[in-house]
Amino acid sequence: MNYLLDTHTLIWAISDQEKFSAQVIQAFNDPDNTFFVSTISFWDISLKLSVGKLSIDGMMPDEIPALALKSGFQIISLSSEESATYYKLKITNHKDPFDRMLIWQAIQRNMVFITKDKSIPEYRDAGLKILW
Repeated sequence: MNYLLDTHTLIWAISDQEKFSAQVIQAFNDPDNTFFVSTISFWDISLKLSVGKLSIDGMMPDEIPALALKSGFQIISLSSEESATYYKLKITNHKDPFDRMLIWQAIQRNMVFITKDKSIPEYRDAGLKILW
């Protein structure tokens, strides 16, 4: 199974894995699963840190890609097709553009989205699969 990590899931994966649910831990321990991190998450972290909305335990945003790779995650970039078709994702009360693009990426690539965000399940109708 292919999984895409939400931004907070990436941060916890490299700093505080005790926050994971039993289901997420089980997925991480299955050698048949592959885990992906989007470059969107790096942008999200960098922006939120720069405006004081995020603290990442003394890490700097430019360290996170290497830590993600060291953790065994594959890094993916946003494709031109994903960018151009983003308008097809239904409008909801959830307005975070980083989350919405990660959601669209997961849907388009048929990946399970690992997130604890309680506002994300409303995207299941659009085809999003969620693990938490």
